[in-house]
Amino acid sequence: MRSVVDVLRRGGAVVVGLGVLLGGVPTGAGPGLRQAMAQPRNAPATAPGMRPLPLPPGTPVVTLEAAEKLLVERNLVVLAARKGVDAARAQRLVAAALPPPQVTVGNTSAQFNETQRNAFDGARGLGPQNNVNAALSVLVERGGKRTLRTRLAEENITVAETQVLDALRGQLFGLRQNFLAALQARANLEVALANRASLDRTEALLRRQLRDGAIPEGDLLRFQANRIQFEADVTNNAQAYAQGVAAVAALLATDASAFQPGAGTLAALGITTTVPEAPAVAVRPGRGTPAGRSAEPADAPTTVRTVLSPVAFDVRGRFDTIADPGVSRDEMAQAVPNRPDVLVALRQAGAAAANTLLVEAARSRDVTLGASWNRTRLPQNLPQISNATPYANNQFALSLSIPIFTRPITEGNLAVAAAQQAQVEAQARQVLFQARADFAGAWAGYQQARALLGLYSGGAVARAEEAYASSERAYLAGGRSLLDVMDALRTLNGTRSAANNARYAYLVALATLEQATGIAGITPRL
Repeated sequence: MRSVVDVLRRGGAVVVGLGVLLGGVPTGAGPGLRQAMAQPRNAPATAPGMRPLPLPPGTPVVTLEAAEKLLVERNLVVLAARKGVDAARAQRLVAAALPPPQVTVGNTSAQFNETQRNAFDGARGLGPQNNVNAALSVLVERGGKRTLRTRLAEENITVAETQVLDALRGQLFGLRQNFLAALQARANLEVALANRASLDRTEALLRRQLRDGAIPEGDLLRFQANRIQFEADVTNNAQAYAQGVAAVAALLATDASAFQPGAGTLAALGITTTVPEAPAVAVRPGRGTPAGRSAEPADAPTTVRTVLSPVAFDVRGRFDTIADPGVSRDEMAQAVPNRPDVLVALRQAGAAAANTLLVEAARSRDVTLGASWNRTRLPQNLPQISNATPYANNQFALSLSIPIFTRPITEGNLAVAAAQQAQVEAQARQVLFQARADFAGAWAGYQQARALLGLYSGGAVARAEEAYASSERAYLAGGRSLLDVMDALRTLNGTRSAANNARYAYLVALATLEQATGIAGITPRL
């Protein structure tokens, strides 16, 4: 019979569980039992995060690369930021336009005379053809306000464009965090499902041995009591996986509740959820009563019937991927000032400076030029003309309007703009310092995560496997109890789960480095 370590290395199972552990539970186990216990060891090796889950047929599969592409196209935060660019460009069209002239057209519609006795005399209505007046006024800007206003609008466009990059950077980081969290839960769920499948087979074989009188009932009861904790691993990781998928779906503007029914059935993996009871004619050793007479403690269910809530899609990726950043620390540090949020702050400071110049240009007062024409056929008190009777009277006028007493308003607005510029510049410096702090923290997190991952990949899991195999051999030789072997299995499970956690921490550390530096490509393709 192959050793446990050999099974784990060649079979690729995360934790084979007591199906391997108890491959020779009773010292006198026959060859049929040993052969049945050895069957699951021949399963093909599959990377963590890529093994099948009990999902309904047709469930979409989403990889990290595909999710990132979908995020660029569909993420609502990114789409909103893009609309901000459209709005800023439209504002430039407005800013670059000249102040529109104003045209006024009217006429006198009625006329009456008033006597000294407050009476009305000669009242009459007037048609539009009898009189008309028209006026045109034009605002003339001085001090280069149009040029400065256009410059401010262009600065705002660059701010909006950089905000799109910053929104994309933040949403990508959130996507990677949630995707990796779902992938971590998936890897741990794969561990738990492999354990449960093996434990179910082991329990069925122990029941057979109990029926044949090869083991006492206490061994089966102890086994059942200790396997319950593995069910909690299944349900907890299944819940974490469902939450991770839902978080990814929200970032991709996908309805997380839109899923196909049928998930959560173990039959999809060929797993039996109930352990077959012993035949009614069997006699429990040491009891002397038929097994089918009444329910016994050993007949109680030991596994839950569902393992996974329905999900919108199945996230997959090689969770064992180990990659270096591919960029030195010095190169990362030099890239921090070019991070999108730092550029946003700097360009906002540039826009504030342009606004200050625009406000300062208000010291040059604008003037309004006006021209008017009035035509009327009403009697006019004009000098008598000798050659003809007047038919209509036309009047032309020019006007010039200049605002006065504007200095207090202009100086006040200028003080406000200067203060706002200083405020934005201070905020820009703070953003840069915070970005450098983010990088320092991300680099420290990366180093610690790498060191921890090296511990697990450098022998921690192998030691736990060897300890488990040693306990199994001691149990088969009669030198250890079943509880000792169960403790070794729990240690192995914990070590493998911790190794998954270390992989998650390392992958998140790489994603955090990319988010902190703004350098694309640090996060590995899974």
